[in-house]
Amino acid sequence: MRVLTAEQMRELDRRTIEEIGVPGVVLMENAGRAVADVLCHEYADLSPGPVLILCGRGNNGGDGFVVARLLLDRGWQVETLLLAEADQVVGDAAVNLRALRNRHGKITVVVDEESLRTELARCQPKLVVDALFGTGLNADLRGHATMAVAWINAFAGPVVAVDIPSGVAAGSGRQLGCAVRADVTVTFAAPKLGHLLHPGAELRGELRIVDIGIPQRLAEDLDESCFWLTAEEARSLLPDRPCCGHKGTFGHLLLVAGSRGKSGAAVLAAKAGLRSGAGLVSVAAPGSQQPIIAAAVPEAMTEPLAEDQGKIAAAAADALSRLTVGKQALAIGPGLGQSSSIRSLVTRLLGDWKGPLVLDADALNVLADATEILRRHGGEPLVVTPHPGEMARLLGTRVAEVEADRPSAARDFAMRRGVVVVLKGAPTLIASPSGEWAVNSSGNPLLATAGSGDVLTGLIGGLLAQGLNSFAAARLGVYLHGAAADRLRCRIGDAGMLAGELATEIPSTRQALKGG
Repeated sequence: MRVLTAEQMRELDRRTIEEIGVPGVVLMENAGRAVADVLCHEYADLSPGPVLILCGRGNNGGDGFVVARLLLDRGWQVETLLLAEADQVVGDAAVNLRALRNRHGKITVVVDEESLRTELARCQPKLVVDALFGTGLNADLRGHATMAVAWINAFAGPVVAVDIPSGVAAGSGRQLGCAVRADVTVTFAAPKLGHLLHPGAELRGELRIVDIGIPQRLAEDLDESCFWLTAEEARSLLPDRPCCGHKGTFGHLLLVAGSRGKSGAAVLAAKAGLRSGAGLVSVAAPGSQQPIIAAAVPEAMTEPLAEDQGKIAAAAADALSRLTVGKQALAIGPGLGQSSSIRSLVTRLLGDWKGPLVLDADALNVLADATEILRRHGGEPLVVTPHPGEMARLLGTRVAEVEADRPSAARDFAMRRGVVVVLKGAPTLIASPSGEWAVNSSGNPLLATAGSGDVLTGLIGGLLAQGLNSFAAARLGVYLHGAAADRLRCRIGDAGMLAGELATEIPSTRQALKGG
């Protein structure tokens, strides 16, 4: 599902009005009607109200005037507070303000904190609609608007936001001073970035996306392509499982992982590779760790390598190169450790291996000052799976700067280095070298536990071994990873998941996604 910025939404509105010939007032009517429909469906038990609609002077307020008029037509007791002088309302919003007045709707103008305090103390609604500020807001809220937001957030009943909660930046999800916390947000045509990125994702409540008459084909002409990675898209990425297939049909993943004290990372990645549906998984690890890994994952093949102080030694390079023969994909990094030998091994593998490859953890850390070698000339791009700290090292910046604009960090690095970036976090972002990127819809705080990143690496590696291209494997892997945690959350709650449980949950998650 395509995701829009505020600027893109304005462009779609403009083209619908100017090129298609749908008047703006019709789009506003459609938007208000869609919100009214959601209210009547979701909160039928609260009819006939009373309901309070707080409106601003712009188009978001205009949508609110339509909602007020249509709810009146359906028998609700509606009161509208306009937080601006009536003569400040212009254009299509003014048309709908007049229509509400002509319908004898109760409209109270409040232009300062004292009058707003008086009106809010008088009102006793069962439902509140936030139509103060929409996707065009780009400055911190101030004055009596902040009082209105505080009152809404203290309201004990349900709150429905029109398009986006007031105070949330549509392009970033950032809170502009203060912001409404909604139970339901009804947005138009497509989700906006502010709905999906935190803290906006927490403030929106349940998201309802409604059609208001903007042709879908117009969105296809937009330059920047961002998508919301939902179950529907993830389902379309699932690889085929022919009934006549055998273990060779479904690919052989070579995992280069583990060091003294970190064999668990290799175990988790290997389990996830197998649980992904890959036919075969081999783990190349330091010789001292091989018995531990073999005992923990007897289904995987293990290859002991020469070691130096508990890590794979530089002398293992030739043996490791031979192990890549006959493999469909490589995954390098979980628990590998950092040393000059590890850097040399990873660098050589990047030069020798031209097939699908995912790099994580220490394999990224040892290359933080040499990221230019990640670019491939021909063939599938590498997949890199950094958390924010690793992303900061790759970019040569601070974690705070990565977190301040996660989409730019992921997209810019993906395009500059020609890789697929999986920037882990809430939410996880997946960016391709072409500039296309996705925001994951699955996952929850259960994933904030040791080893969950190792599971993701093995899962993506296993999907690469099954023949998915880099961007598809990264997207499907990220979605399944989060969806498995969502299934576990239903059973165990918000905390205490073991990463091994996450790996075990992958097959049933995949089957549920498939629809079986």
